[in-house]
Amino acid sequence: MRKLILILALALAGCSSADPIGAAGDDWTTPGGDVGKSHHSALTDIAASNVGELGLAWQAELGTNRVLEATPVVVDGVMYTSGPAGRAYAFDAATGKPLWSFEPEIDMQVNRTVCCDMANRGVAVARGKVFVAALDARLYALDAKTGRIVWQADTVDDKQRGINSTGAPEVAGNVVVIGNGGAEYDVRGYVSAYDLDSGKLAWRFHTVPRDPKLGPQDHPDLEAAVKTWDPDSRWDIGGGGTPWDAINYDPDTGYVIVGTGNGGPYHTARRSPKGGDQLYLASLVALDAKTGRVKWHYQQTPGDDWDFTSTQPMILTRMTIEGEERPVILHAPKNGFLYIIDRRDGKLLRANPIVRTNWTKGIDPKTGRPIPNPDAANYAAAPKIVFPGTPGARNWHPGSYDPGAGLYYAPVLDIGNLLFMTPGKKPLARKMLNNDAALIFSPDIEAALPTLPPAIATAVKALPAYAEVQRQPFISELRAIDPLTGKTVWAKPMGGWQDRGGTLSTASGLLFQGNIAGQLRVFDARTGKLLRSIETGSSILAAPMTYRVGGVQYVAVMAAWGGGGFPYVPRYSAAYQRGNLGRILVFKLGGGPVPIPPALPPLEVASEAPPQLPGATPETVARGRSLFFANCAMCHANQHRSITPDLRRMQPGTHQAFRQIVLEGLLLPNGMPRWDDRLSPADADAIHAYLIDAQAKTRKDELEKQKRGIALDAPSLAILSSY
Repeated sequence: MRKLILILALALAGCSSADPIGAAGDDWTTPGGDVGKSHHSALTDIAASNVGELGLAWQAELGTNRVLEATPVVVDGVMYTSGPAGRAYAFDAATGKPLWSFEPEIDMQVNRTVCCDMANRGVAVARGKVFVAALDARLYALDAKTGRIVWQADTVDDKQRGINSTGAPEVAGNVVVIGNGGAEYDVRGYVSAYDLDSGKLAWRFHTVPRDPKLGPQDHPDLEAAVKTWDPDSRWDIGGGGTPWDAINYDPDTGYVIVGTGNGGPYHTARRSPKGGDQLYLASLVALDAKTGRVKWHYQQTPGDDWDFTSTQPMILTRMTIEGEERPVILHAPKNGFLYIIDRRDGKLLRANPIVRTNWTKGIDPKTGRPIPNPDAANYAAAPKIVFPGTPGARNWHPGSYDPGAGLYYAPVLDIGNLLFMTPGKKPLARKMLNNDAALIFSPDIEAALPTLPPAIATAVKALPAYAEVQRQPFISELRAIDPLTGKTVWAKPMGGWQDRGGTLSTASGLLFQGNIAGQLRVFDARTGKLLRSIETGSSILAAPMTYRVGGVQYVAVMAAWGGGGFPYVPRYSAAYQRGNLGRILVFKLGGGPVPIPPALPPLEVASEAPPQLPGATPETVARGRSLFFANCAMCHANQHRSITPDLRRMQPGTHQAFRQIVLEGLLLPNGMPRWDDRLSPADADAIHAYLIDAQAKTRKDELEKQKRGIALDAPSLAILSSY
C-alpha cells in the first residue's frame, strides 16, 4: 500500500510539474486567477439554475473617486487588492472585515508624466508577502498578515525621465518582476526583477537599446536589437517600449514573458528616421527568470507608428493545433489580431483579425510579419484614417479563456483614428508629452472636420477609409471568439466605445462582465443569453473574479470609472449619473440588494468669472489657450462632472491662488503637480486669462440654455446654431 501511495504521489507530482497551468479553484491566486491568468474558474456552485439568487454579500468603500482596475487576489480566505496610485488592502474574504490597508508615500509630482489616471492593476502574493507597485515606480513587499513594509525598492533607473508604474507585479520563481509606463513622454522601457526575500535587484532588461555612441549596450541581448534602429534615433527621449502591463511567468519553461509598449514619439519618422523594426517595441519577449536573458521574441507590430502596444493581458494555456497539443500564449494586443504563439519558442501558430485593420494587409503565416500597407496607414506626409484606432481592438481590460469550450471571451472595440502630424517641428523634451501626432477618434471625425485646417479636412474626405467611418464609426461588443479561426461565436453590444469591462468565465458555463452604466451582467457563456443583470449604481471596468470560503462561492468586482481618457466621463455611465464612489462589491447566492449611490444633484450654471487680468489682451488669451492644451488638457477636460476639476467653474479662492497652485504646488498633496520648471509666471497668467475667458463664455452659454430649457450639458449653443 505504501508503495502504491508513493507511485500515485509521484504521478500526481509529475502531472503538476508538467502542466501547472489550470483554472482557479477555491483560491484566486493571481489577478488572472491562475498561473496562466485565464480569468476562468473551475467553481460551479453558482450556475445558470440559481444565478437569479445572486445578491450582495458585502461591500467596501475605498474612499476614492479615481479608477479601480485591479482584480483582487484571494489566498486562504483573505482578499488582497490594490487601489489608485498603489494603495493596498486586505479583507476577510467571507465577511469583508478590513484587516489592514497600506498607502504609499508618493511625490504627486509624478502625475506630470502619467497619461491615464492613477491606475493600478493589482497585487502579487507569495511567501507571506503582498507585492504592490506605487505610481512613482517604487515596489513594496508588505507582510501579508499586517500590511507592514518588509522591504521596498526604487525601480526608477533615471530620475530625469517620466517613469511610473501602474501594472501588477509578477512572481517568477525566486524573483518578483515589475515594468513601467511613460512611452508617451520620454521613457526607455524596462522590466526589473527583485529577490523575493531581500528586495535586491536581480536583473534588469531594457526593452529598447540606448544610444550606441555610449559604447556597448547595457544588456548583451540589446546588441542585436540596436541594429534594427537608426543610429541617429532620438535616444535622448527614450524610444518607448514601456511594459506597463502583461507580464506573465511560465513555470513550464521558466520564462518571464513580457508584453512591450508603443514607440515614442508615435511616428517612426520622428523616432528612428531611417525606419527599421525597432526591437523590442510592440513585442512579446521571453526572458529567463533567473538571468533576464532573452530566450525568444515575437514582434507583433514592427516599427510601430500607431500606439499599438502589446501590453494587453495574455493567457497561458494549452491548445491542440493540427493534431498536436501545444503550450501556447493567447494574446490580443491593440493592433487588431488575435495571436496564438508557442510559449516554448515564440513560433506563430495563428494570427486572425478580430476587427477592421488597414495598417497591414494581413500577417504572413510563413514569416509571422505583418504585410505593410503604407498607402492606407502612413500619416507622415498626409492625414490617414487608421484601423484599429489607438484605444486598441483590445486594451488592459482582461479577457477570459474557457479551455473546455475552447472560447475566448473579451470586450472588443472596432474603431479607427484620424492621424496626422502636427504642423511645424515640435520640440521634444524630457518629462513632457512628446507625441507628434494629432489623433481624432472615428466617432468624432464628422464633428471635428469644421475645426480642422481646410487642407486637412479636404484630404480626409478624399480618403477611402472616410466612407468606412461614415458607414460604421465604431463597434463595441462583448464577444465569444474561437481563437483558432478568429470567428465570433456570439456578440453583445456594449454601451459605447468607452465601455470595455473585463470578463470572468466559469466551469458552470457562466460569463460575468460589468459595464460602466453600472450593471454586473451574467451571460450563458455558450449562447450569450443574458441570465442576470444586477444594478450596482457604480461604473465597472475591472474584471470580476470568484473564490470559495467555507463552502460558499463568492463573486467580486472592483468598481469605479477612470483610466485612459479619465477626465471625460461618458454621459451614459453611472459615474456621470451617481458619482464615482470607489467600491469592492462581493456577491453570493442568497445575498441582498446592492446599495445604490444617490443620483447627483442637477447641474448648476457656472459661477460668475472674475474680472479679466490686468493687461490681458485677446492675444494673451490665445496664447493661454495654446499653453493650456499643450500642458493641462491631458487631465483637465473642462467637462461637466469630470473626475478632475472643471476649470471653467473655479471659485474665487481658486482664482486668487492660481499662481500658487500652478507654479508653487499648493495642491500637490491632492495630485496637482507644480509647473514652475516648465511655465513662467507670465505663462501661468496667460493660462489663467484663457480660463477666465472660458468661464465667462461658459456662464453666458449656460444661462442662455437655462432660459431656453436646454440641458446644461448639451452642446454649446454656438455649435448647435452652426448646424
